Parts: sequence; C-alpha cells; structure tokens
Amino acid sequence: MKSQQQLHEVLTMPPLVDKQSFRNAMSTLAAAVNVVTTDGPGGRAGFTATAVCSVCDEPPTLLVCLNRSASVYDTFNRNDSVCVNTLADHQSDLSNLFGGKTDMDQRFAGAQWSKAVTGAPVLDEALVSFDCTVSKRTSVGTHDILFCEVVSVRQHDDAGSLVYFDRGYHHLKGQ
Repeated sequence: MKSQQQLHEVLTMPPLVDKQSFRNAMSTLAAAVNVVTTDGPGGRAGFTATAVCSVCDEPPTLLVCLNRSASVYDTFNRNDSVCVNTLADHQSDLSNLFGGKTDMDQRFAGAQWSKAVTGAPVLDEALVSFDCTVSKRTSVGTHDILFCEVVSVRQHDDAGSLVYFDRGYHHLKGQ
C-alpha cells in the first residue's frame, strides 16, 4: 500500500506531455537539414531529416531517426548503407522535394549525385556528406533509430548551412 506522501506525489504529478506540446517545444530546437539517401537490394530512396546527430567519434557514428510509416521505410529497412547529406544554405528546394510525396525519380532528378564508397547516393553540392553503414537498428515509439557508422566524409567549406528552426528555414554562414 502506498503511503500518504507517495499518493500525494502521484496525484500532484504534472500530466504527460501531449503530442502537440512536444512538437511545439521541439520547434524551438534549431537543427541542420539533411537529405538521407540509400541504394541497395531494397532500391534507391531518400528523405529529408532533422533528427540526425553524432553519437561518438570512435568509431565515428551518427544516428538517424526514421518514421516507420514513411513511404521510404521499407527501402531503408532492406538496405545496409545510407548517406547523410547535410544541405547547404541554398538547397531548401531540395529539402522540400525530399520531404514531400514526390516520386523518387523526381526527387533525385532535382540535383547532381554520385556514388559513395558504400554505394549510397552522395549529393554533389552538399555542405557535408557522411557515407555510412547501418550498424544497429532500434525501435522507439513510431520511429526506428539507425546507428550509422561513418566510412567516408566529403565536405565543402564554401557554403553556409541550411537550418530548420521555428517551422522555417534559416541560413547560417561561417565566419
């Protein structure tokens, strides 16, 4: 049986955060805009993501969050390589193309691509591209978290970064 103190603590706990409150709060976190691509036995696909971050540098690893209801989910689930292409400040149209319901061939027709070491599509004009192999997949809620071990990096220092903040694009330039 719970003590009076424990019961009081349970009854006075704030309610769980609802979905819209969480989304509103997350809109205040600025994030780089990425087009995550893959090619392999499952086919070629790509999507726009801000849910990407570094995990560690030994081995160099990123994580990418992918909604299991996304149209590209099955393709990414069948392939073991991805390329995280961080967009330059002038590539918001490409972000919109990969973030919508556009046919996959039309998405890739919107830019110049080459193949990475893993075979994943690399965006030629990306600010930086991380070519990766997927080392682990974990499901949490509605998403899969892909742990992606970086095997090569391609970087262009002559452009600014495209950032998503407060539900809109912003441009950052280095010093």
